[in-house]
Amino acid sequence: MTATVLVYSDNANTREQVRLAAGRRPAADVPPVEFFECATLPAVLTALDKGGIDVCVLDGEAVPAGGMGVCRQIKDEVFNCPPVLLLIGRPQDSWLATWSRAESAVTLPVDPVEFADALAALLRGRLAVEA
Repeated sequence: MTATVLVYSDNANTREQVRLAAGRRPAADVPPVEFFECATLPAVLTALDKGGIDVCVLDGEAVPAGGMGVCRQIKDEVFNCPPVLLLIGRPQDSWLATWSRAESAVTLPVDPVEFADALAALLRGRLAVEA
């Protein structure tokens, strides 16, 4: 079994930071991850509509559609929406992550240990619900 992680950012470098921080398996007790990268909001919505996404990682600093607004939109519009890990620009933005209804948030630039821990926690929760 493989877990699918959608990564949304208009910045290819940010998407790469996420892939490198998570590695092939963010923790020993979660399955290996496969990444599905999106650079636009329509691509995110299409991917979620098709299904099969276990966790979304959204860049709060993305333009023109920021990850916080995208998170709030998918929480309203996507049935059984996967949990969201939001990448925020500064720790003070954590209240916006709460407003967006993200399950977790980490600051940019991506800290590999913090990110892998947060991603693994969301995967554990999602896979426990599906089991």
